[in-house]
Amino acid sequence: MAFSEAIVAAWQAMSLWELAAVLLGIAYLLLAMKEKISCWYAALGSTAIYTVLFWDVSLLMDSALQVYYMAMAVYGWYQWQRKDNSGKAELPISRWSWQTHSAVIASTIWLSFMSGWLLQNNTDAAWPYLDSFTTWGAVVTTYMVAKKVLENWLYWIVIDGIAAFLYVDRGLYLTALLMAVYVVIVVIGYVQWRALYRNEQGLCPATA
Repeated sequence: MAFSEAIVAAWQAMSLWELAAVLLGIAYLLLAMKEKISCWYAALGSTAIYTVLFWDVSLLMDSALQVYYMAMAVYGWYQWQRKDNSGKAELPISRWSWQTHSAVIASTIWLSFMSGWLLQNNTDAAWPYLDSFTTWGAVVTTYMVAKKVLENWLYWIVIDGIAAFLYVDRGLYLTALLMAVYVVIVVIGYVQWRALYRNEQGLCPATA
């Protein structure tokens, strides 16, 4: 079956729950791109639904990841709503040093290998190593979003691209399409946040 035909079939078979999760997922990213605190409400709703959906198709690490997402939605909301005495947001867009990125990437790969090995040998998880990589990568990157680290958008390009493959393989075609849409949005998000970051440099220093 062609991918386009599979999308149509998936649309016809899709539950209202999956549709709601997809729409809330798109809303989250668009709102985050605009630095709107309401993005975290959309994130909370979307991840709650996906927790169940991913468990049902044996993407165990992805299902566990959604629980973390829900916790980070609360944490992100708390971080973004904090304001200084003048009423301005306390949390500006920042950047990490290349040393920090190197350490984060190396740790993510190591954790992915370890959890992938455990899943492969102890569960019936599908694509244990790739599933682990997208999971641990998303753990780090979601924290970066909550802390408004500019490079989070670049990390998401890789994670969403791999995730799209996993979802096609599991028959979640609309969620795979959502990941493809995410890739486009995150590129735009990076451009917008970079411009905001440069404007903020006259107000506050970058975080290494």
